[in-house]
Amino acid sequence: MNDPRFDDTHRLLRESIRRFVEQEVVPYGLAWETEGFVPRDLLRRMGSLGFLGLRYSQEHGGGEMNALATALLAEELGRSTFGGFAITVLVHTDMASPHLVNAGSAEQIARYLPGIISGELITAVGVTEADAGSDVKSIRTSARRVGADYVLHGSKMFITNGALADVYFVAAKTDARAGAKGLSMFIVEKGTKGFSVGRKLEKMGWRSSDTAELVFDDCRVPAANLLGEEHRGFYAIMKNFQNERIAIGAMAMGEASRAIELTLDYVRTRNAFGSTLWDKQAIRQRLSMLAARVEAGRQLVLHAAWLDSIGRDCVKEVSMVKAYCAELLNDVVYDCLQFHGGFGFIKESAIERMYRDARVQSIGGGATEVMLEEVAKRL
Repeated sequence: MNDPRFDDTHRLLRESIRRFVEQEVVPYGLAWETEGFVPRDLLRRMGSLGFLGLRYSQEHGGGEMNALATALLAEELGRSTFGGFAITVLVHTDMASPHLVNAGSAEQIARYLPGIISGELITAVGVTEADAGSDVKSIRTSARRVGADYVLHGSKMFITNGALADVYFVAAKTDARAGAKGLSMFIVEKGTKGFSVGRKLEKMGWRSSDTAELVFDDCRVPAANLLGEEHRGFYAIMKNFQNERIAIGAMAMGEASRAIELTLDYVRTRNAFGSTLWDKQAIRQRLSMLAARVEAGRQLVLHAAWLDSIGRDCVKEVSMVKAYCAELLNDVVYDCLQFHGGFGFIKESAIERMYRDARVQSIGGGATEVMLEEVAKRL
């Protein structure tokens, strides 16, 4: 926290989030892994502490901070070792609700944002489909204007907070012939006729987050629930990816840092061939290099967050963040599990869970290959 980009507010924020995670998350995280969701009461407590609206207006209960606050929050949530908990929160704070703040009308913001910041309303974003992930322009869910409503038809897949959420920000084609220029965003509330949560999906990792299929079967939403301008949804999605990828990168570096700490604790006490594993030069040096790479990744995240905070175009940097940090996290947990030996392969080990959780981070939020193409366009 000696970084000159941080002030005393940032330092106090980190301390309070870390204390909350240690006291309110770590002791209960294994139970949430079994249950498959994070309790709503915990999210409301986070809201009461101001963690769910760090970058939103004080008028609606937010903290009016910048992207550096997002990075701090995500890093500390990642350090919990429970990726499912971390992504539940970050989807709400930095991947779904920004759609409302960035494109919503004054009336829409006043209606939903206070509850989002307090944790009374949980949000999800519905973009991904079975045949359209990183290729956003290929989504098939449609929305046609019928009188005073739009009628949505289609489905979404792999939606984090899919069953938990109260408010969904959903991408649909309002002009099927226009490709990316035919996408629009809509606010859909739970309980809307024609909208249902389909299958709740079982996952390899992130097991304390709920992930579900969403189904829209002639789902009528008022025209007033159009979010932003018609046919401008693709641009809204692309804009929010910048924020999302900073959050995912910071979360990954928090996880990687904690994995190294847990491994250092283990290798310093585990004896083999007459000395501790820490006494083996190969292990010491490998962990040292991983620590250096994680620090480099963290600095890349903070640089991108700083660029965002001063209004600079940083698509190249956030694409680097997403690609580099996700791949690095997988490298880190692979070696950390190896150095735990057999203990790393059993369920009671935090490293085993972190290993499973890490794999999706090079896929979700933009696959590594797609991110590298975004970088390549700007080299």
